[in-house]
Amino acid sequence: MTFSFIIVNWNVRELLEKCLLSIEKFNSHFSYEIIVADNASMDGSIAMMRERFPLINLIANTKNLGFAAGINQGIKQARGEYAVLLNPDVEIMESTLKNLLEEFEKSADSGIVGGKIKNEDGSIQPSVRSFPDVFTQVLITLKLNHIFNSRAIGRYLAKNFDYEKRQEVDQVMGAFFAIRRKVIKQIGMMDERFFLWFEEVDFCKRAKDAGWKIIYTPKTEVIHLGGKSFGQISSAKRQMIFNESLRYYMRKHKGIFIWLIFALIHPASIALAFITGIFHPKLSSYKARVMNHES
Repeated sequence: MTFSFIIVNWNVRELLEKCLLSIEKFNSHFSYEIIVADNASMDGSIAMMRERFPLINLIANTKNLGFAAGINQGIKQARGEYAVLLNPDVEIMESTLKNLLEEFEKSADSGIVGGKIKNEDGSIQPSVRSFPDVFTQVLITLKLNHIFNSRAIGRYLAKNFDYEKRQEVDQVMGAFFAIRRKVIKQIGMMDERFFLWFEEVDFCKRAKDAGWKIIYTPKTEVIHLGGKSFGQISSAKRQMIFNESLRYYMRKHKGIFIWLIFALIHPASIALAFITGIFHPKLSSYKARVMNHES
């Protein structure tokens, strides 16, 4: 089997249906399977999948286990040579899978591949970043990047990245994240101690440390509506989850002293997120997700 599509769903039934239809429409030339881990959705997602897509492998969780745990449920059942992680608000295009397979086949050390992620209007969503460092994450956590025009922030967010050029990168967005099976066999699955955010960053870091390349290719394109599940969570709650994941990432990769720095600034960060939520209640769900990374 070539592709195992793994999707973690939470209360985005209509978007999930479009995602699944796009896979069926544009995947006729490859052997594949679809695995959906549903994190206790209450919007009819389960009924829709059972009625419209009876052949998919549905994992119906009774509580929200988080993104990493849901992905791992799918990985454990996956039989494909390549695991393609998709957000439920992503739609693949006609040439997506053909170009993805070509990328993996032409380079044996390409362990993880991400592609060009587009908005509905065809504009490009930023999807490539450098690995997090202490300085930039302190600025972002305390919203200071809005005050200081730091070159370090620009480097972290890859502001000058050329999305028309194939490149080796540090990390690609988890919304469309293809993994060679050999990588999973070597470094293991997602770290489930990340409930949400930084799980794909950690996975890229572990893969790169093990000698695999993380590749961005503009030839493989998808459409991403962006952050629809996350938009159901308040600003303060998003920030709390983000901070927890960031602290764990820093402890895992930087040590206990760096973890302590982020533990100390956590209360101020939550207060700022609460204030932001009051003054920007109509912030779009995609911008809300970006805000947690950039502000």
